[in-house]
This record gives sequence, structure tokens and C-alpha cells, in this order.
Amino acid sequence: MSEGVDEAGWDVEPGDEIESIVQAVGRLLKVCREAAGMTVPELAEAMGYGEDMIRKIERGARIPRPEFLDKADTLLKAQGHLRAFMEDMRKARYPKKVRELAELEGRAIDVLLYSTLHIHGLLQTEEYARAMFGVHRPAHSPDVLEAGVAARTARQAIFERTPMPELSFVQEQVTLERPVGGAMVLRRQLEHLLEVAERPNVEFQVMPTGRWDHPGLNGPIELLRFADGTAIGRSDGAFNGRPIQDPRQLRILELRYGIIRAQALPPEESLAFIEQALGEL
Repeated sequence: MSEGVDEAGWDVEPGDEIESIVQAVGRLLKVCREAAGMTVPELAEAMGYGEDMIRKIERGARIPRPEFLDKADTLLKAQGHLRAFMEDMRKARYPKKVRELAELEGRAIDVLLYSTLHIHGLLQTEEYARAMFGVHRPAHSPDVLEAGVAARTARQAIFERTPMPELSFVQEQVTLERPVGGAMVLRRQLEHLLEVAERPNVEFQVMPTGRWDHPGLNGPIELLRFADGTAIGRSDGAFNGRPIQDPRQLRILELRYGIIRAQALPPEESLAFIEQALGEL
């Protein structure tokens, strides 16, 4: 039995609409297995997973990884029927709220983000993200931790979009100094920030801790604008933290973000700040 026995996929969240697709894939896997004349123990041994994992996938309680379907399709001679669901399962393995956020970010033409406690998820290295999930209390299970890391890094596909969206990040100074995961993880994270900030569609700014009078003390801000003129925003310290689309409410968040952006260090000085922080590590 492989050491990756628990890595065939992740559990389905109760009530998630993706559940019916996962169940359909499970039934298809069972049909293909039986058509190939294989038992569950035989398939488990051939795939390198535990029997219980195969049974969970077949009854739709476990989301199979795309790689699992690819290998099973070859092994069971499924003629591409299992592979046809690889993209669906790639999306399904992320929590519903993450899929919804990724869909919105995938449509946005302007993304405005202000972060107060940690490096924003779109900017996190895999090491930093894993350290972030690792300090959660109560502690995440290994499955939940890895699912969270995978979901967070998958959202970074926004940087490869064509046409490129305009991305504005403002980070509180402390987020660039707190050694999440240790000094080496922070060093690689800061180096990554410098690389991202060089992209022509990215503006990165640092809000100095000494700026006590800026309007971001109520928490992070997210603003997404779309090609049809609509927008959606959210802030922990406004409108009970709920996503809002009402133009009057959006103007409040836009006003706050505009002031924060004006008070933060200019992009050139922000990058110089990161380089100085790197020199001190």
C-alpha cells in the first residue's frame, strides 16, 4: 500500500452542489472496474491506494484527484470516460467558497486588495500558505491542510490570464516582517513578492505601521470590478463582513481603499522596503 493512501482526493462537503457529479464519477469508476473484471482489493493494489479509499470514491464520498482518474482510466481501459471528468474533479476538490471566489477573480478586470494580518493569498508561496494553514487552531487534519494549500495556490492562475487584469495590492508593513514559517520561508516569500511586483499589471504598495490615521483599521478590503461595469466588494469591518454589490456601499469601500492607496508607500519605495527587509533577514 502506497504512503499516499490518503491522497486520492478529499471528502465532499455536505450540501455542495458538486456532490452529484462526484457521485456520478464514483458510479462510473465502479462500472469500469466491474467491466474490467477487477475487485476492489485488486484495483486498490494496482492503484497503490487502500481498499477503503476506493470504496469511498465509488460511493461518492471522496473527490478523486485528476491524476487518480487518469491512472484508473488507463488501468481499467475506460477509453477516456474517466479522464473526461478530470477537470470537473480538479475544480470539485476545492471548497465551494474558494471555487466561487476563483470564478469571480477569473472574471474581474480590476482587483483591489488590502491585507492587514498576513500576505494576501494571491501572493503567497506554497511554503508560506502551508505555514499559514499549519498554525490554525484547532489544527487542520493533513487532508484539510493540503486541500487549503492547493486551493490557495490554484487561485494564482489569475496572473496567467489573458487579457491581464489590473491588480493592486496594499500590505500592512507587519505582514512583511512576521516570520510565518520561519526566516527562510519569509525570505522566499519576500523574493516572490519582488518577482510578482515586476509584472506590468501589478501595483504593490506597503502601508507603514506608523500611519495610524488611515481608514483600514477595521480590516482587509477586497474589491473586484467586472467588464460589464458591475463590481463586488467585501471588508471585515463593513456591512457585517458580507459581500456587497450595491453601488452606494461599494463607493464607501472604494473611498477607503483610495485613501489607503494614497497613504501607502509608492510602488518604488515599497519594493525598496522589501529589499531592505530581505537584507535584514
